[in-house]
Amino acid sequence: MKIALMFVTVAAFIGATNPGFAQDDANLPVPNVGVELEVPGAVGMPNPDLNYKVVFDIVAAASQADEVNPGLIGVGQFLNTLAKQGVPAEHRQIAIVLHRDATEVILNNEAHQARNDGHDNPNLKLLQDLKKAGVDIRQCGQAVVIKKIDPSNIVPEVQLDYWALTTLLEFQLDGYVKVGG
Repeated sequence: MKIALMFVTVAAFIGATNPGFAQDDANLPVPNVGVELEVPGAVGMPNPDLNYKVVFDIVAAASQADEVNPGLIGVGQFLNTLAKQGVPAEHRQIAIVLHRDATEVILNNEAHQARNDGHDNPNLKLLQDLKKAGVDIRQCGQAVVIKKIDPSNIVPEVQLDYWALTTLLEFQLDGYVKVGG
């Protein structure tokens, strides 16, 4: 059962990088990111009786400063797919740990513009939607220090943690399955 859960979560995370997997459905927990495609006759479907405790380890940036981070899109699609397949909200415990090159998604718009040739931060709405949907969003403090980010420029949806490594370990020790990284 654990292997099936890991397969479903990894497939959702990888699917985020392929826009052909998205379907638009604004009534889902995270609007405008869609869900995974229906696959008639498929097995390994999300199980409404399971408690999905998943922590997404997001380390990569989008290819351009004005593009939404594909890892964040993947988390939204995963959450939406669980919801569409009947997994109740109380069985969806989803967290994100951001670090390395993914760090700049956490910047408010002004700080993002200053670091990226005036480009607005395209991740802000999705971060708000993920937080509203109950996703726990964490940022590695070590990456913030290394990248010389003023913590006052971090959006309120994101919790600043000491170190991604300890945060990821704590989630895993609490029974979360780690995806990505």
